Order: sequence, then structure tokens, then C-alpha cells
Amino acid sequence: MFGWWGKGLEVDLGHGTVTVRRLTREMLEMYLGGRGLGVKLLWEYLPAEIHPLSPQNVIIFAAGPLTGTEAPAAGRHAVIAKSPLTGTVFDSNAGGYWGTALKKAGYDYVCFKGRASEPVFLLINDEEVSIEKADFLWGKNTAQTAELLQERFAAASEGKKEMGIACIGRAGEKGVAFASIMYENGNACGRGGLGAVMGSKNLKAVIIAGGKRVSIADEEAFRRCQRDIVRLLEASPVSSKGLSAFGTPVLVNLINYMKLLPANNFQNVSFSEAYKISGEKIRDRFERTKKACYGCPIACKFSTGRTGIPEYGTLALFGPNCNNSSLESIIQLNALCNDYGLDTITAGATLACYAEIMGRSLEREEMLELIEQIGENEGERAQLAAGSASFAARKGKPEAAMHVKKLELPGYDPRGALGLALGYATSNRGGCHLRAYMVGPEIFGKPVLLNRLTFGGKAGLLPVFENFFAAMDSLVVCKFVSFSTGEEELAAMLEAVTGVQFSAQDLLRAGERIWNLERLFNLREGFTAADDTLPERFFKDSVDGYAKGLDRREFLQALREYYRYRGWTEEGVPSEEKLARLGIEAI
Repeated sequence: MFGWWGKGLEVDLGHGTVTVRRLTREMLEMYLGGRGLGVKLLWEYLPAEIHPLSPQNVIIFAAGPLTGTEAPAAGRHAVIAKSPLTGTVFDSNAGGYWGTALKKAGYDYVCFKGRASEPVFLLINDEEVSIEKADFLWGKNTAQTAELLQERFAAASEGKKEMGIACIGRAGEKGVAFASIMYENGNACGRGGLGAVMGSKNLKAVIIAGGKRVSIADEEAFRRCQRDIVRLLEASPVSSKGLSAFGTPVLVNLINYMKLLPANNFQNVSFSEAYKISGEKIRDRFERTKKACYGCPIACKFSTGRTGIPEYGTLALFGPNCNNSSLESIIQLNALCNDYGLDTITAGATLACYAEIMGRSLEREEMLELIEQIGENEGERAQLAAGSASFAARKGKPEAAMHVKKLELPGYDPRGALGLALGYATSNRGGCHLRAYMVGPEIFGKPVLLNRLTFGGKAGLLPVFENFFAAMDSLVVCKFVSFSTGEEELAAMLEAVTGVQFSAQDLLRAGERIWNLERLFNLREGFTAADDTLPERFFKDSVDGYAKGLDRREFLQALREYYRYRGWTEEGVPSEEKLARLGIEAI
């Protein structure tokens, strides 16, 4: 095969065995890789109603057909499991080098089953794969874990191969519901608690090095596609002048100006001191070092010294949403979360929820103490380690948790972007802006500018965007590419790499197949159309005299239209005809 290796590793931690599974070309063409391949394997391996932290849950790390090549911004991979935070199907993806290392080792995925009797890590060095004891790593946080593994492997290989390290911190070991997976370069699979799934299996880390070359079917066509995509990225002011110059913090002032910036636990939509934590302020105050993921011309990540500059979502949720304008404190909170291995979006949202329930703002030191208690999953505030929805329900204040399907909302208030609102509600993994990424058309006007203050036309467009980004997550390509590149360019790149004919419609159809299979997974787990909703606050509260509360009637009408465009029943269930056309068996 070209692009794919057609095989993956199956690691049974309970029995201490590693086997190779061969993948059919048909499965790969239908589900592509990354998110799609992981969801297909999860559907195949996981029975219904399994507790996410039980040994029966599986966790899958999957690369895409473009991963490991020099395709722009394709140095990514996805991690897939049933989420301990939401109970839904869940995928999270990360950049850096790890996904490239997996492909260079000769595999499309690695799947972990069962639970080891003691802490372990997996070492993949091309064909040499071994389960190693991790007692010397257990109890250590992510930075120290990565450093120890780098030292050990560099000595063994004499530094001849670049390696990728995925690991968890103490939060993952202790089963925090929103524990993340961290990487040696500061990247993260942040959302959904997948680090806790690793911890429940006594799996501390996965380290990979490989020296193989991913074969490309048509090198000439590949180079042509590569040049076209790079040219489009360089021509886009969003990627070249915004993200490349400032990183995602460039969004702070813009989102605040548009009155989409959540403040005071989504009780306001702007923050008078937002400029203090903006990308422009960060540029002026800090000596920054730029970092790029493998093969990415955008290079949107920055650090200062050994400390990473927080992303927009972290700035928004630990900043205005917690009534906090201290850039220093947000940088500290971000670093502490990364070291424990915690999702910064859920962490910030949970602190904001806690503050509202307590009836007061949180001081800087108190926020740090709360994060430490969450990371250790102990102490007076250990209840926060289950996330805001569970905490608020325990306190009898469920309305204070800003979530969909128990996944806390990111840094975009949906009252001022109604396509985003509908996308939050329909997202298969819960409250997430990345599933349909309506940030593009409603905020940046990419690929087309949409009127963000109406539901009009959104019900029909949303499935197209959801399908497209499901396919992107399966290739696996960074979403920032979508500001200048569409399905035509990506389909051409996929065809050049794999040698398989892919049209733009073929790519969208693969994304549609993946989306519907995710929907079936959630239906099997007991989710219904009633879960496709938003927090009551957004229907009742009018804020700043600008972002009016959402009209529930219009929202429900748009949701019904969305189901119709999807080919689903009024109850939000994919029809047998739809599933048959996609080649999916019904439940």
C-alpha cells in the first residue's frame, strides 16, 4: 500500500502480549485513518455500556494516510476511546512529532486493551516492540516523565532517531475525569479525559522511534499538491499574518470585540481587561520562541524560556471566564495543568462554575491550590475532579455548569454565533467548537462569510462542515489548513499519496460515514435527541444588551431541519436507508 501501512499493533496489557493486526484496503478507504479508523475499531471492540475506566475500554492511537509524509500540517494523530468525562465516543488529536514517529515505525495505529498488573510503558523501535516496567515513572508528572524517557532512550539508541513520547501525569494516574495526554514537546490530547483511560490501564507512556519512509504513490502529483497548499496558506492573512505571528492568542481582542468572549462563567460576553491577556500584549511583554509541528508551515506555537505560551482557549477559560486578567497567573495555571496532565478548558470552566456556586471570584493562589487538589484527586475540593457538570449537580446547581453532554464549552459564547450554537448541540463528543468549526465562516469568513446572528441556512450547512472536519481529523490534518484549503485540495493530496481515486465528494462521504458511526455509538450508550441541547442560561439570559438569549423555538426548528438534512428520524436516529448508503450496519 501507499500512504497506509495496512497494519496496527494490538497490545493486551492484561496478558502482556503484542500482536499485529492487518487492515483491509476497504476499511482504510472507508474510514481513512486517525479519528475515523479509531472510531471504527472502538465500535468493533467495545461492547455497550462499559465503564470508561474499566479494563474493557480500549484506547487507540491512530495516524492518518498523510501522516509521516511532508504534506503540510499533517504531522498529527488522533486518540480515541469512550470518555470518562462524557460517556460518549471521544477523539482528541495532537500535533508535534508522535504521529509521524508511529508511521515511521511502520504502523497505522496502536490499540491498548485490558489493564496491566503494574505500571508499564510501551516502547516501539521499528519492529522491536516491548512492554516495559514503569515503576520508576509512576507518581511523576509529565515533564519529568518525558525527560527521564528521553534520557533512557537517547542513551540506548545513541541519539540516532528522533522519538515521540506520549505520557500521563498524576491526574491520569489518579483517574481525574478530564486528565490529558501530554507529549515531549508540550503538545496535548487535552479534552475528554483520555489520560485517565491510560491511567486506568496502568499505562504511563508510549515511546516511539522509527526509521522507515512512508511510500507515496505519485511523487510528482504530491509535490504539486504540496506547493498548492503551501501557496494558499501563505496567501491567507489568517494563517500567515495572524496565527503565524501571534499564535491562537491573536483571537483574544477579536473575540472580545465581537462580544463572543465568555466572562464570569458565561454570564457576560466581553471583558474590559481582555487586552491584558491578548496576543499583542504577549508579543510585547515576552521574548518568544516559535515552535512548529512536524511539516507545518504555519508554526503557531510559542514558548518563553521553558514555559509554553497558553493557547486562546486556555487564556479565555482561565482568564475572563474566571474574572482574571493576570497573564502571569494564566501562564502559571497552564503550566501546572500541563505538568499534572489536565485539560485546561475543562479545568478553567470548572473553576468558573465553582466560583459562581460559591458566590465569589477566586484569588490567584486559590486557583492554583484548586488545580493541585484536582490533579491529586484528593482534598476538600476533590469533587471538582469529576468536571463541572457532576460538581454542579452534586451542589444542586446544575444550571451553573456550562456544558453539552458534560463536555465544558470552549471560549466562544454561542449567543452571538448561532451556527456555533447548533454545532455545540449536535457535536458527538459534547460541547466543542472543533467538530463543525463554524469559527471559520462565522468569525473569519472562511471559506465564506455567514451571518452569525441567524440560524438561517445553518441546518443545511452544518452537516457539510461536520463531515469535512471528520475527514480532516482522519487524514489527520490541522484544522487551521481549512482557512485557505478545501476538500478539493485535500482529496487531490490523498489521491497522490495513496494512489486511490478520491474526489472531494468521496472525502465528504467518508466524513459522513464517520459522523454517523459516532452517532450510532452514542445512541447505543443511551444518548438521545434530548442531549442535543444547550445550557439553559443561553435561552434565558440576555447579556450586555447585545447577545440576546437564544430563541428556543428557532433553535429547535433548526435542530429538526438538521436531522432532516442528515437523513435521520425526528428522534435523531440515522435511518436504515442512510446507513445502507454509507455501508454501515444498523444497531
